[in-house]
Amino acid sequence: MGCIYSKCCFGGTPLSFKQSHPKSKKLKFGTDSSITSVSSDEAGEEDDQLPQESLARDSTIGITRLSRISSQFLPPEGSRKVRVPIGNYELRYSYLSQRGYYPEALDKPNQDSYAIHTPFGPSPDDHFFGVFDGHGEYGAECSQFVKRKLCENLLRNSQFQVDAVGALNAAYLATNSQLHDDTTIDDSMSGTTAITVLVRGRTLYVANAGDSRAVIAEKRDDDLVAVDLSIDQTPFRTDELERVKECGARVLTLDQIEGLKNPDVQCWGTEEGDDGDPPRLWVQHGMYPGTAFSRSIGDSVAESIGVIAEPEIFVVELNPSHPFFVVASDGVFEFISSQTVVDMVAKFKDPRDACAAIVAESYRLWLQYETRTDDITIIVVHINGLSDIELVQTIAKAPLKSMPQTVEVTGSESPMVNWASKNNRVRQDISRARLRALENSLDKGQVWVPPSPSHRKTWEEEAHIERALDGHFLFRKLTDSQRQVLLDCLHRIEVNPGEIVVQQGGEGDCFYVVGSGEFEVFAIQEENGKEITKVLHQYTAEKLSSFGELALMYNKPLQASVRAVTMGTLWALRREDFRGILMSEFSNLASLKLLRSVEIFSRLTILQLSQIADSLEEVSFSDGEEIISKNDFLSSLYIVRKGQVSLRYNPGLMSPDACVILDSNLKRWNHSQEKNGEILVSIPEGGHFGEWALLGDCVNSLTAVSIESVVCSVINKEIFDDIAGPVSSFQQEEIKESDSLVGNKSANVDDAVPLAKKVQFSDLVGGMENVLVCD
Repeated sequence: MGCIYSKCCFGGTPLSFKQSHPKSKKLKFGTDSSITSVSSDEAGEEDDQLPQESLARDSTIGITRLSRISSQFLPPEGSRKVRVPIGNYELRYSYLSQRGYYPEALDKPNQDSYAIHTPFGPSPDDHFFGVFDGHGEYGAECSQFVKRKLCENLLRNSQFQVDAVGALNAAYLATNSQLHDDTTIDDSMSGTTAITVLVRGRTLYVANAGDSRAVIAEKRDDDLVAVDLSIDQTPFRTDELERVKECGARVLTLDQIEGLKNPDVQCWGTEEGDDGDPPRLWVQHGMYPGTAFSRSIGDSVAESIGVIAEPEIFVVELNPSHPFFVVASDGVFEFISSQTVVDMVAKFKDPRDACAAIVAESYRLWLQYETRTDDITIIVVHINGLSDIELVQTIAKAPLKSMPQTVEVTGSESPMVNWASKNNRVRQDISRARLRALENSLDKGQVWVPPSPSHRKTWEEEAHIERALDGHFLFRKLTDSQRQVLLDCLHRIEVNPGEIVVQQGGEGDCFYVVGSGEFEVFAIQEENGKEITKVLHQYTAEKLSSFGELALMYNKPLQASVRAVTMGTLWALRREDFRGILMSEFSNLASLKLLRSVEIFSRLTILQLSQIADSLEEVSFSDGEEIISKNDFLSSLYIVRKGQVSLRYNPGLMSPDACVILDSNLKRWNHSQEKNGEILVSIPEGGHFGEWALLGDCVNSLTAVSIESVVCSVINKEIFDDIAGPVSSFQQEEIKESDSLVGNKSANVDDAVPLAKKVQFSDLVGGMENVLVCD
């Protein structure tokens, strides 16, 4: 979560940030933040080198490793392993950093970076893992600077080997001062959060400044429980809220700062109920900096109102009940809980696959609730072979100290200091930007349109593709409608033996399902100073193979090539179509339009409509199938999405309320009256019946039968009441009165009493033109 500042600061303009913190805007590291510090045999970066004569001999070994760089992608050879002599166990780890998708800034660099050093420094028992989430205009440069300098400062500290806690605290503060003093990076309105894990033998030292997170899995009987090793430092926490207020910060949401909500009343609850408008920090007389976190490195302007770089440090002893731990940026935890992350990691033997699955799910959820995605970075570390030998006795909790803030815990409980806060942030509400996009789609009909299928697939081909994609982590959450659109978007590619499908170093933008033939994955690697071609994997149709998942999200150079061994067929999905399927409202938009055509829904806000649309259950009926029988109580509203429904009822046996609602629709639908007094109505596609059920009126004297094949969207009263609230009797009278005015199209709907509290969409987004969001 980033910082916000206004284009024109209201209530007073601060000194020019250049004047208050003079720094040139020359970029020291460039804009490509795909470079990270990972212990590898790749070439070093000159800017990361330090004068060797200024370092002690032991530190030199570690500092040299800091200059090594690695691609930001998953390790092509799979996860990596390192042994820890103390405890005689193995760490197996992998990592992934996904650049965010910003439609308004497609070339925006990844502001996340990470550092992995195995080993860290001269001791084979020390290993370091860190994630740094940059924000602001120079966030990428800040995160790169901090990930390098923090490690250097830690290794330089003379107390590092004897007092890891003190050394970590000092390293964070020293790095913050160095970033302030650096003349090549303007950190006045930019900075980075930092979450680091130092593994020293059987002990983890977790240092956190910001809202990224470290989580460890713990076996408890038959369950695998997520134990947070850090607590997000945000104004949601009472202790952090009071601390920054004492430093002079105003803590307000965007709605409050823009006058849409009372600024004198705390309007936010917990992170669990966050709707994308969290409390932020502002100076007393201006609309800046707007940080949603209370600690970070850099952010010199925010530092004046209490945003500090001092980390909270947790110490935990590993034992055999700990199978793995995770370090990740808040891009992962915005919509996924710590427990869900642990559950997902547990499904994969290789941490590399777990990284890919979690990033893909995070990416999908970002596009579901937002119009963009955050940068997403994760490190997964498996702990293998740790035995009960030399188990460390339970360590009592240490009292909270001011410098550094530290608590020692065993693995049997989450770190708890002197606050009751926990990591509850799992946002499940659509953001205001997403609401605006939905509203525009409804008003203008703008919606992503899938490309016309270039090749009509046979049922055998569709069945093969569906089997290949069954359970795939990228597609398992798609609706039936989205799956069908996905099938239509896959286009056929014929390849010849020896043909290169994707080229190492190129920028692939397609995901492929193997339809027939054999394909091999190979990479050019350097061994003993020579380049060799190494075959890494084979793909075949018989194995239901698919490849190129990350190309649907990445636009970075590929790390391996894929070549056809035989003649074959591939089914390709383009990145833009994949994003279109996730971001578009082609199914949701149609549902929203249908819902608005139902009088009972016409007064709902766009957010309520969207929630109802997401809750609709799709039900199919064959020709002549009875949807509702005469003796059944109709307890749900049915919207006809496809086909026609024949509805038969006797007005004499219906309740007056239901008759009023039914009669209001007869002029629009074909109907006839039969001799026995029954009315036969043909409800076309887009029609509906059963509104009275949502009003609490139970009816069991009608029959509904499908004409040919029919698809209906169904919602029951319980779900409706949860979203919109129960409808009062007075509101029911207004609805029935409005329904009776069938021919009066000029009736002013706004004069009617709203079904739920009326909120204009402009109220939700008003004033946003004056605010910039900087991740």
